[in-house]
Amino acid sequence: MREGIIAMLGIIAVLVIRDMAKTILSQRKEKDLSEIYDKHPQKEQMERYAESFQKLADTFYSMPFQKERLTEAETGEIFRNLRKGVCARCSRAESCWNLCGHLTYRQGCELLEALEEGDQEKILGAFGEWTEHCVNGARFLEEMRQQFFLARQNLAWSNRLMENRLAMAEQLNEVAHIMQMAAEDIYNIAGVPSQLEGQARRVLKKIHVVVKKMWTLEKPEDRKKVFVTLRVRGGQCVTAGEVARKLSEVYDLRLVPARESRNVLNSEYSTVLFTEDTNYRVLYSAAKITREKETVSGDSYACCDGGGSLVLCLSDGMGSGLAANRESEAVVDLLEEFITSGFSKETAAKMINSALVLQQNDGMFSTVDVCSLDLYTGVCNFLKAGAASTFIRRDQWVETIRSTSMAAGLIQQLDFETSVRKLYDGDYLVMVTDGVLDALPASREEETMKDILLNIHSPSPREFGRAVLEKVLSYCGYRARDDMTVLVAGIWKKA
Repeated sequence: MREGIIAMLGIIAVLVIRDMAKTILSQRKEKDLSEIYDKHPQKEQMERYAESFQKLADTFYSMPFQKERLTEAETGEIFRNLRKGVCARCSRAESCWNLCGHLTYRQGCELLEALEEGDQEKILGAFGEWTEHCVNGARFLEEMRQQFFLARQNLAWSNRLMENRLAMAEQLNEVAHIMQMAAEDIYNIAGVPSQLEGQARRVLKKIHVVVKKMWTLEKPEDRKKVFVTLRVRGGQCVTAGEVARKLSEVYDLRLVPARESRNVLNSEYSTVLFTEDTNYRVLYSAAKITREKETVSGDSYACCDGGGSLVLCLSDGMGSGLAANRESEAVVDLLEEFITSGFSKETAAKMINSALVLQQNDGMFSTVDVCSLDLYTGVCNFLKAGAASTFIRRDQWVETIRSTSMAAGLIQQLDFETSVRKLYDGDYLVMVTDGVLDALPASREEETMKDILLNIHSPSPREFGRAVLEKVLSYCGYRARDDMTVLVAGIWKKA
């Protein structure tokens, strides 16, 4: 009996020591894994690449900016050319440029300044003063015009090059930012605590799922992401949703498989991403009508998944018809491509604006209207460039989000207007293009739109949008003088 008790105590001691050793080794392993990824040579290499791109962008930023007027050196060059050409054979050249050089140069600058401003009355006045002492006044003025317009053309080309350089700087700056984020996302990884991983293995084993490895990617500002490499035993098939329900029990957190992950699991090992489920669901719809006598709308829209957020984008191409459609569609397609690839809406908008500025065809610009709704918190971020007002309908109250900024593609380093609002269960988000508001009574567009929204009680975003467009058309005799688009999103909290 005594020997049995001693043996039992020995076994218990061994088991305790084993579990302690496993815990210590597991903690060391997790720490080592974190240190390995934090100091990973490929991560450091990517960060160096990002730093190089940033330095190159800063170099472009530090170069001279656009010029509005001719410089003193360029003005001096014009006068040197005039002296060599018009004044070279004039008998009064010595008197004008040497004896009275200061007066001649001042009057010449006044004449050149008048040409630069384009004020005909000022040009005639300056020319009158000039001809009082210049015997070749008419010829001098004509030659000055030619020299001035040549200098202005060079200035325009120089400004265009500077604008393109700034566009490249913006692109390089965003590439550096993207690479830095990618380095952090790829290598900011940690192993799952051994106790939690063991519990997950046991739970999943009950549905014939074998876990090979688990790890997590969790940032303070981000939601939990769990990667699991697994397979199903016995030639069976298990859905990723079923695995997510089991993992939710382990983590005491509602997890769902990511959209890009496999839906059905089989006997082959595969890695599936499970993310924390969102708290809100959204339904959206669009109602559109094309301008009279046009077959194609110049408005384009898109709704895309931004990884825990829903991003709604609306763009109005300048003008109407096929050309406007191509412009707005290019903006929307690029925005959708960037956002679904994981870029922020600010980065996407800046990249698109730079691309539009760099277009070879002058005059390509479109409005940009982006709403990014966080499906975890209900917080909505608005980004606008030349876009019409957006409306939030909540019970018997409507709020307006306005924009006064310019359309994308007009200038480099465009100042996008941003604002933030909190949306709640049952709210409706209504985005419109200019054609919708322009059809309403002048000087009362927003007030009229608020009245329209308050008098629509359909819970379906599809019917809501159609009702809005129908009411707007009634104000303009059911004749669309511009393309009209109404994009409606309804927000509801999950049970």
